[in-house]
Amino acid sequence: MDFSAALPTFVVTLREGVEAALVVGIVLAYLQKAEQTRLNPWVYAGIGAGLLTSVLVGIGFNGVIRALDTTNQVYAPVIKQLLEGGFGVIAIALLSWMLIWMTQQAKSLKSEVEGSLSAALTQGQQAGWAVFGLIAIAVLREGFETVIFISAKFQQGWMPAIGAFAGLAGATIIGILLFQLGVKINLCRFFQIMGIFLLLIVSGLVVSALRHFDKAATLLSQLDVRFAELCANSHPSCLLGPLVWDASQALPDREFPGILLKALFGYTQTLYWGQAIAYLLFLLIVGGLYLQSITGWKLSKTMTSDKPQSVS
Repeated sequence: MDFSAALPTFVVTLREGVEAALVVGIVLAYLQKAEQTRLNPWVYAGIGAGLLTSVLVGIGFNGVIRALDTTNQVYAPVIKQLLEGGFGVIAIALLSWMLIWMTQQAKSLKSEVEGSLSAALTQGQQAGWAVFGLIAIAVLREGFETVIFISAKFQQGWMPAIGAFAGLAGATIIGILLFQLGVKINLCRFFQIMGIFLLLIVSGLVVSALRHFDKAATLLSQLDVRFAELCANSHPSCLLGPLVWDASQALPDREFPGILLKALFGYTQTLYWGQAIAYLLFLLIVGGLYLQSITGWKLSKTMTSDKPQSVS
């Protein structure tokens, strides 16, 4: 069984899940300090609601793609390629924003969460719903980004979903170690390493998203004579320009180690100039912003070393 397709979603879900676990841990610690543990069930309900909504969104997205696979509509293959490319673009935008935003906001995360929670506790009988909403939104935000990423890679089967479950389990374990057992974990280093992996994974999505749009244009030119000229003078790529390399014999992307490089970093055995330029531009722009954002970044010592009852 090939687990290479599960690795990218494992990395993404682990990083996203740890972010959500930090919010949950901070909230539970604050409630304990404020002697409001009666609201803990609202926290767990918020986690469940966020996860359930994320799963339902994922089922809806992937259901649409499966329906396009089975329909007899003439333009279904074109729409399917456009949707998969669109999912890729949305995943690129969301994960890039999250990568940079989380790094910039890390130092103030604890104070912002506690500020929102303090305001929620002043709402009397509505405090439970306010806590529920805070947690549900935090979990849903991370879950939605992961679901979009999985949808962008759905053509690789169910392995991405397995990787997502494994990443979620890993994030849960890290949350328990931090806030229940008081284990010291260097979260600053963890997020930096995961961030670099995530940057490379998202860069690979740029390559695959462009491939989907190119396939959509090629199919459209074959299905409709009105668009026949779209790719008439382009071979073998319709939109991506000349071929940079063809390593299908030396390093195929359906065999090890090529399949591992494809899963983690977007390697493709046939690379075109359009993909290469977009890949490098993405790394230069988003990678530059990310490296700039982690300069001097440190998480609060309370998050990494203090036990829950000492969080203040």
